[in-house]
Amino acid sequence: MKEVRHLIGGEWVPGDGMEHPVLDKFRGVPVATFRNAGTRQVEAAVAMAHAAFAAGAPVAHLRGHILQEASRLVGDRAEEFVGLMRQEAGFPRSDALGEVRRCMETLRLSAEEARRFCGDVLPLEGAPDQGERMGFTLRVPLGVVAAITPFNSPMNTVAHKIGPAFAAGNAVVLKPSTHTPMTACLLGELLVQAGIPRGFLSVLHGGADTVQTLQSQESVRFFAFTGSTEVGRIIQQAAGLRRTQMELGSIACTIVCADADLDRALPKIVNAAYRKAGQVCTSIQLLLVQSQIAQRVEQELSRRVRDLAFGDPSNEHTVVGPLISEEAAQRVGGWITEALALGARRLAGGDRVGSVVPPTLLANVDARMKVGCQEVFGPVMCLVPFDSLEDAFDRVNATPYGLATGIFTHRLSDALLAARRLQVGGVHVNETSSSRVDLMPYGGSKSSGFGREGPHYAIREMSEERVVTISS
Repeated sequence: MKEVRHLIGGEWVPGDGMEHPVLDKFRGVPVATFRNAGTRQVEAAVAMAHAAFAAGAPVAHLRGHILQEASRLVGDRAEEFVGLMRQEAGFPRSDALGEVRRCMETLRLSAEEARRFCGDVLPLEGAPDQGERMGFTLRVPLGVVAAITPFNSPMNTVAHKIGPAFAAGNAVVLKPSTHTPMTACLLGELLVQAGIPRGFLSVLHGGADTVQTLQSQESVRFFAFTGSTEVGRIIQQAAGLRRTQMELGSIACTIVCADADLDRALPKIVNAAYRKAGQVCTSIQLLLVQSQIAQRVEQELSRRVRDLAFGDPSNEHTVVGPLISEEAAQRVGGWITEALALGARRLAGGDRVGSVVPPTLLANVDARMKVGCQEVFGPVMCLVPFDSLEDAFDRVNATPYGLATGIFTHRLSDALLAARRLQVGGVHVNETSSSRVDLMPYGGSKSSGFGREGPHYAIREMSEERVVTISS
C-alpha cells in the first residue's frame, strides 16, 4: 500500500496525525494511505515558507524558467497522472487528459507572467508643482500563500494557485483535497525537480483541522480557496484583514434561445453537463430553453444523454465515471428520487450503482425540488422552459450564486443584453456556462465568491503595489 507523504522544507515526510485511506473511486477499495499533518508539522511548514520568502525568491527570469520546466515535466509524465486520476478522482481518460493539458498550459502562462511582472510609470508631472518629480510602482509579493484545493480539478486548480503565487515571488503551502492527494504530490515532485527552492512549496494533507491551523498562522498573508460556499465563508471569516480569493459554489445555467444553432449547441451542452460526472461548479444544472424549441431540444438531448457510456473509468469508452464517493452518489440519487416523487420526469438516467449515478436528464423541475434550488454537483441536468428572455434572466439571477452563464443566440442585441443583465462573473455567448480558457479571468459574484483566477489576473491578487517617487 502506497504511503502518501507531506512536503515540508524540501523533504517528503510521513504525517503524524490520524491515518486515512485513499480509495479507488469506482471500486471503493484503498489504493494508498496518508496520515494527517499534525499541528507542529503545519506550523513548521509555514515557518519554513516564511523563512524562504524572507531570504528572497529567485529572480523573475528564474521563476519563469522553473514554471516552464515544470510544464514540460508534467507532459513527460502525462500517463502517470492519467493513471492516478482514474483511481483517486474517478476520471475517465478524456477528463484526466484534459486536466494534464490544462495544467501544462496554466504553468506555461504563469511562467510568462513571472517574466513580465511589473508595475506602472506614474504621470506625476500632471499634478501641480510636481514637475521635478518622477514616480513608478513596483509589484511585490505578499509572502506565504495558503492554497486549499478541491478534488474535481486535482491538477489544474492546483496549478492555478501555485503558478501565479510563485510567479509573483510568494512561497506556497498547498493543502489539496484528501480525496486526491497522490495527484497533488506528483505535481509537487515535478515542481521540486524543476527547481523550485526549498521552502517555496509545501504540500500538507489533512482536513478541517489542518486548515484551521493554517488560518492561525499570522505569517500566511493570502488564502486561495476553491470549494463550497459554506467552507469559503468560514475561511473568509477567519482570514480577518488578510487577503483571500474565493471560488465557490454555483447553480450553473445555460440559456438556449429559439434562434440558436442546435447542431452546434447541443454537443457542447452535453459535454458541459456531464464531464467529470457533473462535479464542476460550472456544470450545467439548469438548461433554460425557449418554449418554441423546447420539445425538439428535449427529444434530441434525451437521445444524446442516453447514449453516454458510464461506469468504470478504466474503460476507454466511458464518458461519465463515478462520483467522488458513494455518499455523494447516494445524495445525488436521493435528490433525483425526491424530484421524481414531486412530479419531475426522467428523460434519461437510471438507478445508482455504488458510486456511479447514470447521466440523468430531468424535465418538469421546479424550485420545490433540491435539484431545482441547490447545487447538485453530479451528472444531472434539468430542462426548464421559458417564454421571454427577461424570464430567463430572472431565473438565473434568482439563485444566490453568480459564477458563469452561457447563452446560445444569433441575436447580437440579446447577447449584449445578457452581458449586462446577468449577475454572474462570466457570460459566454454561443458557449456553455462551463466554457473556460485558462488565460481568461475566472471567478464569480454573490455567493459564488470573489477574486479572479487566470495567471495574468491572479498574480496581481497575490501581490501588492508599492509606490516609489524620486525628487530631483
